[in-house]
Amino acid sequence: MTAFRYAAARADGATVRGRVEAPSRPDAAALLSARGLFPVSVEPVADARAWWPPRPSTRARAIVVQSLATLVDAGLPLEKALEATEQVATGRMREVLHHASQRVREGASLGAALGCEPHAFSGVTLGLIRAGEHGVGLGPALQQAATQLEREAESAARVRSALAYPLLLAVAGSISTAVIVLFVVPRFAAILGDLGETLPRATRLLIGLSSLVRHYGLLLVAVLGGGVAVASTEIMRRQEAVHRALLKVPVIGELRLELASARVSRTLSALLDIGTPALHALAIAEDAAGDAEVAARVRRARDRVAEGAGLGTALTATKALTPATLQLLAVGEQSGRVGAVLLKAADLEESRAERTVRVLVGLLEPALIIAFAGMVAFVAAALLQAVYSVRPQ
Repeated sequence: MTAFRYAAARADGATVRGRVEAPSRPDAAALLSARGLFPVSVEPVADARAWWPPRPSTRARAIVVQSLATLVDAGLPLEKALEATEQVATGRMREVLHHASQRVREGASLGAALGCEPHAFSGVTLGLIRAGEHGVGLGPALQQAATQLEREAESAARVRSALAYPLLLAVAGSISTAVIVLFVVPRFAAILGDLGETLPRATRLLIGLSSLVRHYGLLLVAVLGGGVAVASTEIMRRQEAVHRALLKVPVIGELRLELASARVSRTLSALLDIGTPALHALAIAEDAAGDAEVAARVRRARDRVAEGAGLGTALTATKALTPATLQLLAVGEQSGRVGAVLLKAADLEESRAERTVRVLVGLLEPALIIAFAGMVAFVAAALLQAVYSVRPQ
């Protein structure tokens, strides 16, 4: 999709300007005409944000969607609800709502208006809104989307809180090590060099490493950064294969599958509860998986459902979710409460994943302490060996 900046005339003669996304310029003009506008100019726009678009925080998106849900449920027209919510939004979200409000005034649906802003809302949020517009109503769909975003924000906050101390420890340890290598060791090397003594092997190794970092540190950082960039590009190019391999790694694979199952289950629960057909719900849940391999499994399950298989049967055949979730889904299908059971399964998988993360973080802290303590001990031992090796004159 390409962004186009347009100027168009309304039926009453007023001129409106804005942006629209379409595959080509004729498609953009046709889209404007379908909205009841008469295109005057349609020009492609090079969006500076395309390389690194600012992504609103999950909390900011949750606040906006919750405000829209409250105002729409209160009976306020959608245009007025957007204008009122724009006043409480901040940063990028205010810009998003301003553009969305313009598109809604021009006749676009809320889902289409928000979808024109890149990286503003996830496919799950947009899918819930669009399903509500064609199903039980926009108000319940917005409420479901707000609840989903709140849960995501809470999960992200818990993970950040758990990683705060290990990150602080890593930063403090790295700074201490850098000070020792860049400033302390060179001074000792200069003093010991003036004595003309043969230094112990550990001391020579330490001085050599210090000299390497001081003289070629920037080059090493550049090479490392280039390697990371190349590796990231290759991982993105072969994302599904990489994610498939990660799912086979002990502990890490189980954690990724639990998190993906929780996201897929919660999305399916929300969509099915507002009357979304299973095929459409699976298409949106595929985007919510957060794992390319799990998304591929959900896509294959969707193909099986299109051929007439049941939801639980299709997901079980492709092993798209954890065994526990699949068992609960089978129970839900038998009792006719698929949405409620999937929601419970999502809660259980999130709890299991959170416990695993806490265990891993708990192991990370002593590992960092041991690693930095080992480096300091090596430096101290190397320097002390050099001191004790000096023969009195």
